[in-house]
This record gives sequence, structure tokens and C-alpha cells, in this order.
Amino acid sequence: MHTTPLYRQLANHYLDAIRSGTLKTGERFPSIRLMMEKHAVSLSTAVQVCRELEDCGVLEARPRSGNYIRQPDTVPKPVVTAPPPPIDNSVYLGLHPQVSVVLKAGQRATIKVNLATAYCAPSLYPLKILQDHMIKALRRDPHLLDAEGSTCGQLTLRNILARRALAAKANLTAEKIVITNGATEALNLALRAVTQPGDSVAVESPTFYGLLQILDSLNLRAVEVPATAHSGINLLALEQLLQGPQRIQALIVIPNLQNPLGSIMPDANKARLVQLCARHDTVLIEDDTYGDLVDTEKPLSTLKHWDRGDNVMYCASLNKTLAPGMRLGWISAGKWHDRVEMLKHTQSRGCEALSQLAVAAFMKTPSYERYLRRLRKVLTQQRQQMSEAITRHFPPGTGVTDPRGGTLLWVELPPRYSAMTLFHEALKAGILISPGDIFSNSPRFKHCVRIGCGAPYSPKIEEALAALGHLLKNQG
Repeated sequence: MHTTPLYRQLANHYLDAIRSGTLKTGERFPSIRLMMEKHAVSLSTAVQVCRELEDCGVLEARPRSGNYIRQPDTVPKPVVTAPPPPIDNSVYLGLHPQVSVVLKAGQRATIKVNLATAYCAPSLYPLKILQDHMIKALRRDPHLLDAEGSTCGQLTLRNILARRALAAKANLTAEKIVITNGATEALNLALRAVTQPGDSVAVESPTFYGLLQILDSLNLRAVEVPATAHSGINLLALEQLLQGPQRIQALIVIPNLQNPLGSIMPDANKARLVQLCARHDTVLIEDDTYGDLVDTEKPLSTLKHWDRGDNVMYCASLNKTLAPGMRLGWISAGKWHDRVEMLKHTQSRGCEALSQLAVAAFMKTPSYERYLRRLRKVLTQQRQQMSEAITRHFPPGTGVTDPRGGTLLWVELPPRYSAMTLFHEALKAGILISPGDIFSNSPRFKHCVRIGCGAPYSPKIEEALAALGHLLKNQG
């Protein structure tokens, strides 16, 4: 039997109060903090209530003032949606079932056009250059393949990463950088170092679906904080959460080109975020995977730049910018370095040396910066072409983000459309997309889609977007 979600029960409660005249037009609506106290609900539930009422057209937000009741004659009756199809939780126990089901469906299907990936097309990566550097490294040391890699990774690469971080105003020490199997392992290590099963970890909403899987696998509770494509995480909502009774052990954010929104946090927000987490003794875990893909010659500042108490754990990766197959990431864990190093040794030992030496040889040459400039230019054009095609083919009222870099677009369809329905119908046509449902534990993004722009625009992609538009037309 389907039970109406708590946030919708509370939304219906307030709709009844508005309809009966208990809450009148023009009156101020209860604040999020008051709702949390009055109804003993979480921040994310209180925020969802307000958003549900906004979608119903009964609330209007006034800058620096709060939410107010709108005209009662526009108040619709409560809407109760049908329950989602059942998921066999035993199969994906501890791995976020909804995300796992979507990923598995994509793996089993025959894909003709992949619009779900955040990677670039292979043709855009410097694969031949990296192959040449690998050959040279093996000629210098034929025993690279039979030697066990060190736990922290090759010091040559760690030195280069530390020097490059200076341009982003992050002061990292090469000796305290640990090379990892992509950013996924770096985030796993960071969380394992500072949390215990059952702890609460705050994340942006929407957030990268892989992070939700990581949190589930570690038996950690995800607490979602609203974020926007304009400036990232909502600091007011975060502050209210940190001031509440619930202990937030850590916060994970992507400040530069957030996945999936593509947002970039203003420097003032970054500084305030670091101070806020330090004040509440909440560990701040920064994922800077996409920083090198920002459309600017001047690197964006990292959160680590404002870290005065060694409270920021910095994670990053080369998977999106250089070579996905190498799976090279890293973590600078600061005061937790020794624990992270031992966890790394316990979890996966060292990373193989050959790819690290090849990447280091390329990154220390001027060719690497020239490559990044070309890549950014190409991605800017591809995003623009994809955005224009989405506007042409998708229903009126569709919104598309305009990120300042990266490979992703966040598409918001009119609320009556279902991204999950579109996902399943598109799979039948050989088109893979990422439905908004997997980027949150709430249903708020069920009408959103993440579209990857890493491949050069082509007639095949144009046809795929036209096909998606046709499928949406059938939904309407």
C-alpha cells in the first residue's frame, strides 16, 4: 500500500489551511526553521514542503523577507502521485537501489547515442601523447610493471599536482597527497577517515548520483541542502541545518562546475562556507574534479584556499580532463593524512606507476596547457550546439542551464513530464540519458534530465535529441 510522503502530507495540510482561510493572502508563511521545530522534520523535508507549495502556486518568495501566501483562488487541490515501480532492495542492498537500477538498465541496453556520460569523446583526449610517454617510461624502467606501486603514489606526479594547485590558490604539500583510483576512491577515503556508520553527511541537492551510492555503501545518512545553478549550495539553508539539533559530521560539495547543475560558487560564498563548517566543526570535503574545464585562463579558487584550520579535505581527478581509462585521482587530507594513507593501503594498496609517470611527463610540458585551452574551446561550442538543439526539440517551457565550462547541461522540463518515463522510452530507442530522479533522494527533480555534451555535435546527436522531443510530446 502506497503511503503519501511526509513532505506532501504537510503540504496538503497547509493547502487545506489556505483554502479554509486560516492562512490568508499576503500573510507570511512559517519559516523553514519554524516548520522544522513545529513538525519535528528535517531541513530537506521542510524545504520540500515549501517547494511543493510553490509548484502549486500558493507561495511567493520575497527577497530578504521570506515566503508569503498568494491569491487563494489559484489554490489547487492536493495531488497524490502514483507510487514508483517496486525495486528489489535485496539486490542492491547498501548501494542506493534507484540509482543502481537506472545504471544497470543502461548497461544492459544496446546504446546508439550516449547522452548520459560526463566524459569527453575519446577523440578529444591526448591518447597518442600519453601512449608515447608510457613507452618512454617503460624504456627507462622495464620493471615498472612488476613493481608494487607505493601507497601514496609517484612523488613526481604529486609534486606537479601540488605546484598546479598553487594557481588555484590552494597550498598543498606533495608529501601529503595520496594518489587514488579516481575521485570516487578519494571521496570514499575521505568519508571513511572522518565518519562512522550512521553519521549524517550533508550534500548538495541535486548532487552527483555516485555520491549517493557511496554514502549508502558506507551506511551514512545523506542530508540534502538545496543548490542552484547560479551559485551552488544555499548557505542560509546550510547554516540553519548546522545550527539545528542534528549533528552533521561532514559536508561534500563541488564548488566549481557542480555535477549536475554546472554551478560555480562565488568566492565570497566559498570563504563563508569554509568559515561556517569550521565554526560548527563539520568536516568539509571538496571535490574539484571539474575545475580545469572552466572557461577561463585564470583558474578558479578552491575552498582549500580559505582553509585556516586544516578542516578541508581536497579531492580531485584527471578522469574528465585527461584520460578516463587511467582512473587517476588524488586526495590532500591535511590533518587526516596518516589515517587516509593507511585506509588507502588497506583498501586498495598503491596505484600502478606507469600511468602516473606518463601523466606527469605530459603535465610538466607547455603542451598540457595548450591541450586544456583547445579542450575548453571545443566543449564551449558543443554545449552551445546541444543547448540550441534542446530548445528546438523539447517542449515549450523547458529550461536549460548555461554553465561556464564542463560537459554537462541540466534540463528542467515542465513539471507534468516524467524524466524516468523518458529514460525508459529512450532506452528502447537506443538513447541513454540521466533522469533527474537519481540525483536526489527526494522526488523534486523527477522532471529534470542531465545531458552530456562531451561528444562533438553530429547529425546522430541531432536525431537523438529530436527523438527525445518526440517521446516527450507523446507524454504530453
